[in-house]
Amino acid sequence: MSVITLKQLGKSEIEITKSVFIGHAAPVTTPEEANSFVNDIRSRYPDARHNCYAWIVNGDVVMQKYSDDGEPQGTAGMPILSCITKQNITNAAIVVTRYFGGILLGKGGLVRAYSEAASEAVRNAGIVELKDVISYSFRCDYSLSERILYDLKTEGHRVDSIDYGADVGIEVTCLNERNDEFIKLITDTGTGKIELKKVREGQDFFD
Repeated sequence: MSVITLKQLGKSEIEITKSVFIGHAAPVTTPEEANSFVNDIRSRYPDARHNCYAWIVNGDVVMQKYSDDGEPQGTAGMPILSCITKQNITNAAIVVTRYFGGILLGKGGLVRAYSEAASEAVRNAGIVELKDVISYSFRCDYSLSERILYDLKTEGHRVDSIDYGADVGIEVTCLNERNDEFIKLITDTGTGKIELKKVREGQDFFD
């Protein structure tokens, strides 16, 4: 299973009819982390009239939350949430802070403004796809290392590190769905003499 999420913190700032909208988007992994992010942004802009937000977290169950924070119902929180869901993004939180410029924008204007600020923050954060992976470490003789490294690269497995010492230490990440292929490659090339040690199993950006 793969997960589409944000790569890093992203920020945006737009001005519409004298109102300033400041967007922040960030990857999160739990509801607690999402709420902490929202509170952190609020604390940065204590004099702002509105800090509207939305987040979605995909754990054992999918949880989501959004708030208009005093704006007319449906004009802020839901448009921000839509910026996440329409791109199938999960484990992400967005807060859009508004400094009111004294001119009413109307419901349509607010929807567009919050959507634009949220979308730009997401673009600046970057979107990545996390995939189920397994990382292994092993050591091999120098006589085998060149062939193994070539095979790993050819087959699309990711070499994370190489340590040259008395022998060669290699750490590799492979897609979960290709785990059997990876083990067979190491077993065949190393003629059954290489001992694999699982380093970790989880989700990671894999390219």
